[in-house]
Formats: sequence, C-alpha cells, structure tokens
Amino acid sequence: MDAPNRGPRRRPAPRTAAVEKVNLAEKFGRIGEYWDPKIVGELNGQHVKLVKLHGEFVWHRHDREDELFLVVKGRLTMQLRDRTVELREGEFLIVPRGVEHRPVAEQEVEVLLFEPAGTRNTGNVESVLTRRELERL
Repeated sequence: MDAPNRGPRRRPAPRTAAVEKVNLAEKFGRIGEYWDPKIVGELNGQHVKLVKLHGEFVWHRHDREDELFLVVKGRLTMQLRDRTVELREGEFLIVPRGVEHRPVAEQEVEVLLFEPAGTRNTGNVESVLTRRELERL
C-alpha cells in the first residue's frame, strides 16, 4: 500500500548563523595561562579546545572518553605507562579511554584537543590543575 501523498518534503533550513571560521593564532594569543583549556568549537557532542602547555601535567585517565591531542605549535611528549610518544607540529595522538597518560612539554606548546563535551581535564584525578568550568573563546 502506498503512503498518502503529503506534498514535497521540506528540509530544514541550514543554520548559517552559527557558521564562523576560527583563527587558531588569534585564539591562542588570547590564552595566558598553561594547562587551562578553552572551548573554541562544538560539534556532535564534542568540544574543540585549545590549550597552552608547559611543564608536566598529572597522571590521569578518562574512563569514558577518548581524547585527541593535535600539536599546533611546539613539541609534546605524551607519557603512557608502557611507552612515551613524541609529537611534533602537525601530528596528533588519540589516547583511548581508560589509558593512563601524562602530557609533558619542555617548552611552551600549543595543542588542539578534541573530546566529548563535559570531559574533565584531569579525568579521574582531583588536582590544582582541575578545571570545572571552561571559558569559551
């Protein structure tokens, strides 16, 4: 049996008001503190964050979230319990959920993070570096 003809299907209008480019250099220029991620975008329940790193972070894991670390400027060392991964500009690493890790930056490094909204930066660890509310740039 054919479905009744209800006329042509209309697609919802695209949301053009939210379409804006992001200049990474300008956004990084607005970040003054290390280890303090800022939200610069959101899509499909994911946050795009920018953060400047210098020194050692805390060992931690995320039980429910994978994290993507993309080095925009500088060099980042990602310590894992069984090995160390060196990242240079233009390289990224995905840390799967449940994997303990610790980012280390001997010099200032600019990193783009891609992770589910609500992901706490220190994962399962409470620290002076834990950020509960993230600023949007």
